[in-house]
Amino acid sequence: MDIRIAQGFKYQGEDWWNWWVWIEGTVDELDQIDSVVYTLHPTFPNPVRTVNDRRSKFRLETSGWGGFRIYAQIIKRNGAKIKLTHDLVLAYDDGTPTTA
Repeated sequence: MDIRIAQGFKYQGEDWWNWWVWIEGTVDELDQIDSVVYTLHPTFPNPVRTVNDRRSKFRLETSGWGGFRIYAQIIKRNGAKIKLTHDLVLAYDDGTPTTA
């Protein structure tokens, strides 16, 4: 499988962002996934979150003040598991990245 975590974000002001991550892959690869277990920074409430929505490409939406490494465990329909990581990068409206 050639799948990866993708991201988007929107600066809200006062050093706060709404952000979202999802799984990118072919239609066939995404159809093989049962769920994705995301592990966020431990400062998040409920840092381990499971997403089962194939239609959204297993999208997780939340908000925060800085970047960090996201861990994901892909659970395939056949029971196999794949581990992925993604470094969440956030930037201000002028394109300047956060330093966190």
